[in-house]
Amino acid sequence: MRVAIADDSDLLRDRVRTALLGIGNIEIVGEARNGIEALQLLADKDPDYLIMDIRMPGMNGISVLERSRELDTKCKICIMTSYPFKFYREKCFAEGAHYFIDKNLDFEKMIKIFHDLSTRGVALLI
Repeated sequence: MRVAIADDSDLLRDRVRTALLGIGNIEIVGEARNGIEALQLLADKDPDYLIMDIRMPGMNGISVLERSRELDTKCKICIMTSYPFKFYREKCFAEGAHYFIDKNLDFEKMIKIFHDLSTRGVALLI
């Protein structure tokens, strides 16, 4: 499973990368520090999954979701944010996000989702 990570926090990208590589059957194909780099990752690397923050410099995650539809990609996007407000959640799902995770409270759920995807090929929406 090919995964990309987009977050402006080096610490969070490191934490996500370490957690995912501990699962196995996952290849990290790229990392982005902002929305512009995230969109470029989608275009260049065509990952199976993108784990992305909402608030990033350059272009926010919602704009990346909107623009990702212009690309010929089957990438599934997991939003992982410190801003788990209902408005953001609804907007992200409306724009095509597959998962929406509160990175402060639900980090372990993200790990479970990717463990299930890696081992079973499916994960329940949490």
